[in-house]
Amino acid sequence: MIGLAELVDLPEWRIVRLRAKVDTGARSSALHVENIAEIAPDRVRFEVILHRDRPERRVTVEAPVVRRTRVRSSTGRAEPRVFVRTTLRIGRIVLPVELGLVDRAGMLYRMLIGRTALGTRFLVDPSRRYLLGEVPPALRQSGRSSTASARRSPA
Repeated sequence: MIGLAELVDLPEWRIVRLRAKVDTGARSSALHVENIAEIAPDRVRFEVILHRDRPERRVTVEAPVVRRTRVRSSTGRAEPRVFVRTTLRIGRIVLPVELGLVDRAGMLYRMLIGRTALGTRFLVDPSRRYLLGEVPPALRQSGRSSTASARRSPA
């Protein structure tokens, strides 16, 4: 069981505790990046922005392109997107994932996990967040997390 949002790791890229939104309405997964550059015919370099409020926190990654395709965004507009592959860790589960590289600057979460990555491994409780990991400190202090209610037994 996972919540609407989870902290995830991308261990091949040395990225830990990235806030990700679980979106069963999205087919593909997406990662907020900046400065995408083609460095070879089928290879890209990009910067992963780790925190919405601290854009200086970033990691530079190089990865092979696994596919290029048009993706319909949440606004309904089709746009070209580059996809790369890496390993995703959600809680104790580690799985391969394809990530579309996209500008999510206006979005709350740096990453979106779509149903292709989720497969049949997870049940999603959209009323709860951070069921598999520690709640981010900013949310713990503000009281916006629903982890405390997630730990209670269902009525």
